[in-house]
Amino acid sequence: MKKSLNYFLKGLLFIVPIFISLYVIYWAITSIDNIFAFSIPGLGLLIVLGGTTLIGYFVNSFITKPFFDYFEEQISRIPLFKLIYTSIKDLMEAFVGDEKKFKESVIIDFNSSGLKRIGFITEKDLSLLDMEGYVAVYCPHSYNFSGNLFLVETKNIKPIKLNSSTMMKFVVSGGVTDLNEVEEPKSKK
Repeated sequence: MKKSLNYFLKGLLFIVPIFISLYVIYWAITSIDNIFAFSIPGLGLLIVLGGTTLIGYFVNSFITKPFFDYFEEQISRIPLFKLIYTSIKDLMEAFVGDEKKFKESVIIDFNSSGLKRIGFITEKDLSLLDMEGYVAVYCPHSYNFSGNLFLVETKNIKPIKLNSSTMMKFVVSGGVTDLNEVEEPKSKK
């Protein structure tokens, strides 16, 4: 009986992540298809992906870039909308923009008791805040899309020699990602 239970649990460990991943993909495709009311499964998703790519092309185009710059300038004049829009835009650019912000992962040493936290340096120059010798470190929460920003003295941080996307996965997974199965450490530049 104990062996059968063990096999059942191993089967769950194999099936559940696959099932949930497939369900999320299915849910996303059907949700988008339901918005557009298409009878061909996946057509709505293809239209959204193609449309987003086309908009990205136009935003990046030298002909339409002034239009989008003007559009963003007008948006930034709306008080509450500006706060939400610029915050989301900055966060998106941190992950997928030309200048990704979460490139340098570090370990923060909080105190002499040995408490440490993994984070990502987002700003190295805090002189405008009169905080020379400090850096801004973003520490994401596990299993969540939130985090905290800490201003940490540089002597209390230690660089991590692993890829920052691997470290983000490690933190967001609550530390259960196996670091022994990651690619080669990033090279120092």
